[in-house]
Amino acid sequence: MTNKRDYLGEFEYVVLLAVMRLGEDAYGVTIRREIEARTDRDVSLGAIYPTLHRLEDKGLVSSYTGEPTATRGGRSKRHFRLEAKGQVALKRSRDMISALWQGFETDPGSGHQR
Repeated sequence: MTNKRDYLGEFEYVVLLAVMRLGEDAYGVTIRREIEARTDRDVSLGAIYPTLHRLEDKGLVSSYTGEPTATRGGRSKRHFRLEAKGQVALKRSRDMISALWQGFETDPGSGHQR
């Protein structure tokens, strides 16, 4: 049985997909770049990090601190990885959206089923 916390909002879905795509290179800046490049949508880090923390609270992603790097003045990056529960949530959301699209032509602007 699923509860309300198991459902993904649109931005959560997009962030999870970016984390999955980036694999070991998933951290705030690369997640933002990935989303911007693939969606042509401006995204702030101020939107990314609270979403990542919410996804971590739900158990959909986990995080770890990487090694400090000279290019960051000796600071470490916080990396994120998709957990199995996150993969399930992505699949559930994809399947739900696909089911809602069934029976419609490809033009979503028509507003009605043909």
